[in-house]
Amino acid sequence: MAERGISFSQRLKSALYDSLLAGIIAFALFSLLLGLRTQDSVTGLTLEPRPWLLVVAVGIVFFGRLLLNLFVWQVGHPVTAPFARLFTSEPFDRRDLMVLGGAVFLAALGLVVAAVLRVPAYALIAAGLLVFIGIGALRRALVRYFPNLPYAQIFVTVGILFAVFFPLTSYGLEKAFHLGLPLRYWFDLSILVLTYVMLGWGLNIVVGLAGLLDLGYVAFYAVGAYTFALLATHFGWSFWMCLPIAGAAAALWGVILGFPVLRLRGDYLAIVTLAFGEIIRIVLLNWTEVTNGPNGISSIPKPTFFGLPFAPFADSPTFSSFFGLKYDALHGIIFLYYVILALALLTNLVTLRLRRLPIGRAWEAMREDEIACRSLGINTTVTKLTAFATGALFGGLAGSFFATRQSFVSPESFTFIESAIILAIVVLGGMGSQLGVAIAAVVMIGGFEALRHTEGLQSFFGAGFDPALYRMLLFGIAMVGIMVWRPRGIIASRSPSIVLHEARPIPADLVEEGRA
Repeated sequence: MAERGISFSQRLKSALYDSLLAGIIAFALFSLLLGLRTQDSVTGLTLEPRPWLLVVAVGIVFFGRLLLNLFVWQVGHPVTAPFARLFTSEPFDRRDLMVLGGAVFLAALGLVVAAVLRVPAYALIAAGLLVFIGIGALRRALVRYFPNLPYAQIFVTVGILFAVFFPLTSYGLEKAFHLGLPLRYWFDLSILVLTYVMLGWGLNIVVGLAGLLDLGYVAFYAVGAYTFALLATHFGWSFWMCLPIAGAAAALWGVILGFPVLRLRGDYLAIVTLAFGEIIRIVLLNWTEVTNGPNGISSIPKPTFFGLPFAPFADSPTFSSFFGLKYDALHGIIFLYYVILALALLTNLVTLRLRRLPIGRAWEAMREDEIACRSLGINTTVTKLTAFATGALFGGLAGSFFATRQSFVSPESFTFIESAIILAIVVLGGMGSQLGVAIAAVVMIGGFEALRHTEGLQSFFGAGFDPALYRMLLFGIAMVGIMVWRPRGIIASRSPSIVLHEARPIPADLVEEGRA
C-alpha cells in the first residue's frame, strides 16, 4: 500500500529500481534455461541460442513487476481490488465499476484489433479477461439472488454427471452427425487427468490428512504397475485378478516404508521418502532378470468386459461381436475411461468415509499436533502405518491401471518428477481438500495439454514454443503464485470431519497455512 506523502516520481523511482533488480535476477535464472537449447547434430550436441525467447521472458518479468509496483503494491486503491471483489460479497464502489468497465472496453477493443491485424495473441488475452470477468459477474449474481443454494454440492454433482456422460454423449454425437471431433485425443487426455486425480487423492491421505510429507509416492505407483505387468505376462492373469493384488503389494510396501520413518518428521521424513522412491526405481532398472531392466515389460494385456476382449477378432467372442456392434477401437478407450473413473470415485468415497471414522480423525489429530495426539492415548505408530498403507494402496491401483493402459512399463515412467507433480497437485488444490485436488489435477494436467498447440502463445513466443516443454517451470510459477495469493490452496475452507449439531465450513482464515 502507498504511504502518505510519497509523490508519484518517488514511487516511479522505487518501482523502476525494484523492476530492474527483478529483471536481472530473471536474466540470471533464464539465461541457461530459456536462452540456450541443445541440438543433436552429426558432430554431437550443440548449443542453439534463443535470444528472443530470453528477451521476452525477462521483459515480462520487468514490465510485470513495474506494473505491479505502480498500480497494485504502492497505491492506496490497487487496480486488482475490483477483480478480487468479483469473487466476494463486498459491494463495489464507483472506482471499482470504472476499473471493470475499462477492462471490458479494453478487452473488446483487443478483440477488434486482433481481428483486424490477425494477431491471435491479442485475441487470447482479451478473451481470457472477458471470460474471467464474466465468471465473476455470474458468480456474484447467483450468490446475490440465490444466497442459500448449496453451491459446492451442485458443483460436485455437475462435475460427476459430466464425467459419467461425457464419453457416451460425445461418441453418440460424432456417430450421429459426423462432426469430426477429436474423440481419441479427448478420451486419452481425460484418462490421463483422471489418473492424476486418483494419484492426488491417494497422496492427499498421507500429506493432507495425516500431515506426512511424502516425496516418494511414485514408488507405490511403480510397485502396482510392475506387479500387474509381471503377473499378467508370466502367469497370464487378467487385469481384474491382478488389480487387488497390485494394490495389496503397494500397501505392503507402504507399511515397509512406514516402519523406518516412525520417528521422523518434516524435512527428514521427506528425505527418507525421496530416497525410497529412488531405491525402487534403481531396483527396477538393475534387476534385469525380473523387470527386464531399462527395456521394460511389453505386451501387457488390456482389461476385458466380463471376459469379452475389445479386439477386432479373437478365438473367443469379442465385445463387438457379442453385442452385434461394428468394431471400433474407441470402444476399448471408452471402457478404460470408465475403469479409471470408477477407481477414482472409489478412492474418493473411501477417503471421505475414512475421514469420519476414528482412524481418519486420528490422522487429522496427528497432523495438527503429534505430541498432543500421543498424549491422548492415540497409537501414532498404527496411525502412521495405516496412512502410508492406505495411500500406497490407491497408488498401486493407479499403477496397475497405468500398466494396462500403456501395455508397457519401464523405470523411466516412475521418476522423481512424477512424485513432484502429484505433490504439486495436492498442495495447489489445498491439502486435505478432495475437490481442490481434483480441480488442481484438471488445471495442471489438462491445462498444459490444452495449451500445447495454442496458436496465440506460439505467435507470442515463437512458432516452436511448446508449453509442455516448460511444464516444471510453469509448476514452479503456479506454486509461487498460490503461496503468495492463496497460501492454503485453491480450496482453502474445510468441512469438519465430525460435528455435534450443525456442520459449518471452516473459513480460510482459521485454517493454518500449509495445513488442512
